[in-house]
Order: sequence, then structure tokens, then C-alpha cells
Amino acid sequence: MHIFWFLPTHGDSRYLGTSHGGRAVTHGYLKQVAQAADELGYEGVLIPTGRSCEDSWVVAASLAPLTERLKFLVAIRPGIVSPTVSARMAATLDRISGGRLLINVVTGGDPDEQRGDGIHLSHAERYEAADEFLQIWRGVLQGEAVSFEGRHLHVENARALYPPVQKPYPPLFFGGSSPEAHDLAAEQVDVYLTWGEPLEAVAEKIADVRAKAAAHGRTLKFGIRLHVIVRETAEAAWAAADELISHLSDETIAAAQQSFARFDSEGQRRMAALHGGRRDRLEVAPNLWAGVGLVRGGAGTALVGDPQQVAARVKEYAALGINYFIFSGYPHLEESYRVAELLFPLLPVSAGGAGQAPNLTGPFGEVIANDIVPPKAAQPA
Repeated sequence: MHIFWFLPTHGDSRYLGTSHGGRAVTHGYLKQVAQAADELGYEGVLIPTGRSCEDSWVVAASLAPLTERLKFLVAIRPGIVSPTVSARMAATLDRISGGRLLINVVTGGDPDEQRGDGIHLSHAERYEAADEFLQIWRGVLQGEAVSFEGRHLHVENARALYPPVQKPYPPLFFGGSSPEAHDLAAEQVDVYLTWGEPLEAVAEKIADVRAKAAAHGRTLKFGIRLHVIVRETAEAAWAAADELISHLSDETIAAAQQSFARFDSEGQRRMAALHGGRRDRLEVAPNLWAGVGLVRGGAGTALVGDPQQVAARVKEYAALGINYFIFSGYPHLEESYRVAELLFPLLPVSAGGAGQAPNLTGPFGEVIANDIVPPKAAQPA
């Protein structure tokens, strides 16, 4: 499994929907989260994008020299920047990071935000533009001189003279739930991402994308985006879930859901439909809790439970064909440790293990009475 964490460039807190327990997300704090993820053995971090966030490219470029192995999943936004400029940016960041760049293709789902960025396309037109963008972007990074005339984009002799480290280009990740999104994924990207829906719904999406990719002679990898609330006991985990929304008012929930209703994102519609804005229907599948989505856009579900329960649910998603897991938790610094320490020993993690460097053998934990080494804890079966 490829386990990723999340950089909270749009804010972090101990509670959702309130300033109580909130913390300033400074560059120093983002550095702490990134370096913790790097040390703990997460393969990479997703950096969100949009007007509610710090710019993902600037953040990634500033943190790459401060980390060693960590990969950065950074968004490209078709329609906001030209494909040729975007390709050169990607090549540069891949080069200066030593091949640690991954690309998240984001077409956008909030029409109000889109108009603010100068994009006045319909949902279907955005996917047409994204398809044209990626044809140019991929060609340029493969060393081609690209001339292309489409409905939305027209370039002549588009080139990038400095190639990326990764060949043929940094891997493309992409998420979307509409038919247009599945078509784009099948033809253009390397990893299809879904938000955390119940198993049956995720299985249907994977089957559709897989079949469409096969029709083009392609195979894709699959990933999922989930929050995690894991504690040593299930009771403690569910109490932590309740605590996360304990300062959330009904008025705030209603305002958030009204805002989400303007989105033309099928994925956001599916997230909202899981709970309907109601507190009494948040466990939407075994150990899958939709409370985050009461006020947070995008990924709105969390796996909740003790380590064995959460690991079992993760393995169920893996059995569907998912091998990229992008996790997060509130607050992100502390929860990065909790997830690594409680979950990594139960999962086939591809990078780094449970946080100890391979040349360190112990002792782990505080030495007792100045000379007694703590006994090694038994690993759960």
C-alpha cells in the first residue's frame, strides 16, 4: 500500500466548524507536518488547491528542500494556467525535488470560485478543456514539439527544454465521479482517486473506470481519500469523532450545506447525500463516518475505530484494487503520529514502515529508572 498524508494549507483545528481549537497554519507548522510525515514513513502528502488554500506549488517548492523522501501531490488546474507553462513548472519542481513530484489534476467543482479565476465553462466544457490541456501537457513533457488546435486550446510548437526526472512525466492523479470524469481518467491519467464512499459505491466506480480504460488499451491504478480517527479502543475513537463536531452548530451545518448545493461537482453531491446534513445518520457503513462532510467540502468521510477495525476496512478497499490511500486527521500533526503508530504495523506499507529509521534498533520508549530498557510491545495479530 502507498500511504499518504495531507498538508492542511486551508487551516487546521481540534474541532470542526468553529474557531475554538483552531491553529494558525504557518510555514513553520506546515514544515512540522511535512517533516513528521517524512520521518514516520508516509510516502507522500496531498496539498489541496483552491481559493481557501495557500498556493500548493509555492508550498511544495518551499518544503521539498526541508524533507528527504517525501513526495508532493500538487494540483494542476486546466484553464487557469497554460498547459505549456504548467508542464515547465512540473519539470522544474520534479528536477529540484529529485523526482518527488506527483500531479493531481483538478477541474474544479465550485462555479463561483471558477468564475473568480476567470473560468466561465460548463461542467462538460471543463472536462473537454482538461482533456485538451492534458494532451498538450503530456506531449510537451515527453520531449515533443506540440502543435494542437482544439475547441478550447491552441498552441504552436509548444516545448519544454528541461525534462522531468520521472519518465515519461510525473504520474497523473485525478478524481471525479461524473461520466465525463470517468472518461477523462480512462484516457489520460495514471491513478484514479475516489472519496471515501461505502464499498459497493467505490466498487462500481472502479469497475466503470477500469472498463473504460481497457477500451483504450490502458490500465490504471486506484486510490482513495479518507480521514482517519483511530484510537486504541473503538469507544475512544467514536468519542473522538463526536468531540470533533462537538462545537458545530446547526446553523453552521445548514450554511455549509447551502454553499455546497451550488457546486456542480458530482462527487460533492454524493458526499452530501451520504448524511443529508443530519447528525443522526453519520455512520454510513461499518466504521465509515460522514461527520466531516457536514461542514468540509471534498473528502467528507472518516474511518473510525480501533486499529484492527480501521485496518480491516482499509484492507477491504484494497481488495477492490485500491493501493493508494491518502489519509488525514485533525489536528494533522498529532494525528499523523497516531495513524502511523497504530495502523502502519497492521498494513503492508510500501515506504518507511512505522517511523523508525532502519538502522535504529532501540530502545523505543523512555528508559526506565536510568538503566532498564522498556520491554518490546507485542504486535497485534
